[in-house]
Amino acid sequence: MLTLLLIVLAVAGLLVVMRREAGATAALALLGVLGLIGVVLGAPIIGTLLLIAAAAVAVAGLPALRSKWLTPRIFATFKKVAPKVSATERTALEAGSVSWDGELFSGKPQWQSLLDFKDDGLSDEEQAFLDNQCSKAAGMCNAWDIARERADLPQELWDYLKKEGFFGMIIPKEYGGLGFSAKAQSMVLQKLSANETLMVTVGVPNSLGPGELLLKYGTQEQKDHYLPRLADGREIPCFGLTGPRAGSDATSLPDTGVVCKQVINGEEVVGVRLNFEKRWITLAPIATVVGLAFRLFDPENLLGEEEDRGITLALIPRDTQGMDIGRRHHPIGSPFMNGPIKGKDVFVPLDTIIGGPDMIGQGWRMLVECLSIGRCITLPSGATGTARYALGWSGGFTRVRRQFNVPVAEMEGVQEPLARMASLAYISAATVYQTANLIDHGEKPAVPSAILKSQLTEFQRVLLSDAMDVHGGKAVTLGPRNYLGIGYSANPVAITVEGANIMTRNLMIFGQGAIRCHPYVLEELAAKDANDVKAFDKAFFGHAGLIFGNAARAFTLGLGMGKPSVPFSGPAAGYAQDIARLSAGFGLCADAAMASLGSALKKREMLSARLGDVLSNLYLASMVLKQWHTGNQVEGEEALLHYSLRFLLNRAEQAFVEIFDNLPNRALGKTLKVVVMPTGRRWNKPHDDLARDIAQRVSTHSALRSKLLSNTWDKDDGAVSNPLARYNALLGDYDRAEAIYRTVNKAYAKGELPQTALHPEARVEAALEKGLINEEDAAFMRTFEAEVLEMLTVDDFAYDAFANDKSTLIDHNATSAKASPSAETSVK
Repeated sequence: MLTLLLIVLAVAGLLVVMRREAGATAALALLGVLGLIGVVLGAPIIGTLLLIAAAAVAVAGLPALRSKWLTPRIFATFKKVAPKVSATERTALEAGSVSWDGELFSGKPQWQSLLDFKDDGLSDEEQAFLDNQCSKAAGMCNAWDIARERADLPQELWDYLKKEGFFGMIIPKEYGGLGFSAKAQSMVLQKLSANETLMVTVGVPNSLGPGELLLKYGTQEQKDHYLPRLADGREIPCFGLTGPRAGSDATSLPDTGVVCKQVINGEEVVGVRLNFEKRWITLAPIATVVGLAFRLFDPENLLGEEEDRGITLALIPRDTQGMDIGRRHHPIGSPFMNGPIKGKDVFVPLDTIIGGPDMIGQGWRMLVECLSIGRCITLPSGATGTARYALGWSGGFTRVRRQFNVPVAEMEGVQEPLARMASLAYISAATVYQTANLIDHGEKPAVPSAILKSQLTEFQRVLLSDAMDVHGGKAVTLGPRNYLGIGYSANPVAITVEGANIMTRNLMIFGQGAIRCHPYVLEELAAKDANDVKAFDKAFFGHAGLIFGNAARAFTLGLGMGKPSVPFSGPAAGYAQDIARLSAGFGLCADAAMASLGSALKKREMLSARLGDVLSNLYLASMVLKQWHTGNQVEGEEALLHYSLRFLLNRAEQAFVEIFDNLPNRALGKTLKVVVMPTGRRWNKPHDDLARDIAQRVSTHSALRSKLLSNTWDKDDGAVSNPLARYNALLGDYDRAEAIYRTVNKAYAKGELPQTALHPEARVEAALEKGLINEEDAAFMRTFEAEVLEMLTVDDFAYDAFANDKSTLIDHNATSAKASPSAETSVK
């Protein structure tokens, strides 16, 4: 009995020591005391074993002892197996900052550290810009006209965007810009997502491009000249990075610059001769100034002894001799300005280098640091805005579209995608807003930028497919009335640019995060590079303690023991505690994968992607909790919170299962499964009851729908009709209309109205004649049904409308037209 008691006490005590990462001294004390108790009180075998275990812990765990024999051996092995980090990778790893992503990697997230990022909201000036200038700009967009007629924004919209400073949101006021916060920039782009071409046109100059690069790295002279001109639209910028042979692997730029001398106006000038070919450059066809990335060489050693000077960035005026610019690509589904740039022996002086000669060779670091912010905002904000508009349109359409005498929004086959759309829009809005809030507090979230870009644009893909499904023929028939189809066809652009999702998911999220966000890996690699055994000892054994700690936390939390304290109440508390559980499991699995595969993990992209999926879903869930905690909840939002978090945690657990099943070391995979999920999976997909409740609310005039669509363009106050405003107006009148529908349809079913009254309009008139409704109700329904019919109607065109070359047009009815007289004669 004593033996069993000592074993139980030893296991329980060690789990407590491991969970708290109390170190070797605590474990030594526990095992030593229990061992002495066993020896003294008559359990010598277990007592001796515990004392031996205590001795082993002392020799391997106490710094004074292990540093003499164990650490040097581990260090020698580590130097042989540790992955080599190239200079390019190191630059990427050192760019940006680590905040909540690091907490999730630790396995013991401190929730208060996330809540400490207070949210002050938008300033009055920012909110006014969102309410007024953004609404006016959105109201000037006729999607069909932009996409199919002119392939451009109208001139008056270009003029308005320049006049109101849309291209200078990130530029400080002292240079003539708006000086907006990251949150305001995100909200502006979400509102402008009513038209994807408008959003891209405004988003790109405020993201990766000359403006941000000049702000961070430009010389004072460059800032003074360019920033005011960029802010008021006198200069339209583009940035040339990608090309035919350099896409995701942007570091392999084949574009070159050679330091040389050239006589200009009778004076010899040291500069750079550039040869380049760029593709897929947004705003290139109309840009007045081109940011350019290239590999700089100095074969004559005009700048120093080093010949290969590395990736460098320059800012080149459009009219520079030798530059070929102005042609366009045709991006799928959207005519935003995008095109190639070529240069043959383009000579520019050294002062065109962004930051001047001191920044030569710093281009990759400059780009990565800018990407860590820009990728958090532009495309994620566009995806979030698109999600909210598509949800608003879909909820309205499915409520007014009736089949089998009921709105299709009452059909469960439609309610399922409606609820999913609402959840994806909710998650997206919370994530992009709270991450922008981190940026406003000075963070440069490198790993979250990859999470947001890939996850939210993938959400957009799913959500737009759902929107197409519930709209049916309304959305697949293109024309001025189709508010969805053009944006749907343009979605692959967001999936592909600024780091293709397939690359971002498989290589970047975990590949970068495993080193950048891990509490110890970067320190271990630095100790290796510095050949510092003492620093390695501290980092390695701290890492070992973390592994044991995460194993203990994951296992005990999986059994429901020792739930962590969290600063949440109500429904959020349980989710926060389970995110902590899964965070511990993630930390353990990440270390297990790195330890078992070493440098080979880089090539195990599917495994890396699944580890990234766990981190991504935990990050998204955390942002939802933060938004819930700091925001003002409305009626029905709790159901959406439950749906969204269950959706995300179910995906996280699925990724865990796939990790366990695909680790090459099968014994390790099975062990991890027992430790991380000792009682199996916890999170099923969201329940149908939640889906029904959410779908009902987003397809009616409800507080939840209003919250999800806040700060969108929802007023019919523009030069073009606003479908969202029209659906909102119909939903505002829907309860009255539904009561009349019930009266009229019930009478028709009873045979009280003529069987020929097949259309709603005919039934209304028949019901009025029978006295079942009054004239006021009839007048209301005439207006309501006319508006419903307009929103259900699709466009048609002349037979030859789509043929650019009319001479190729075939008259398919020519033969039958000639044959018709004889046919008529034969009938007679």
